[in-house]
Amino acid sequence: MASIKNLKKDINYVLGDIIEAVYITELATQKTNSEEGNAIIEEAIATFDELIAKINNKKVENRKSHLKEVSKELEVKAGALIQKINQLA
Repeated sequence: MASIKNLKKDINYVLGDIIEAVYITELATQKTNSEEGNAIIEEAIATFDELIAKINNKKVENRKSHLKEVSKELEVKAGALIQKINQLA
């Protein structure tokens, strides 16, 4: 398992890239500040807050497996957000 610091960085980078992808897609399709794009951005921010809160929860029985689950959850949620971005185009 990578360090907690690296997991937090991964969450930050992945969700930051997703938000940036929304802006790029909106610029490419000339639909700036669309409701759909804003919804994806809000969902990415909520996902960030949720995952960071799970990482900071130290009252779990098996911390190592808990952090692996958080990492898997990041992959699943990021994939879902990317699918939504693809539907914007």
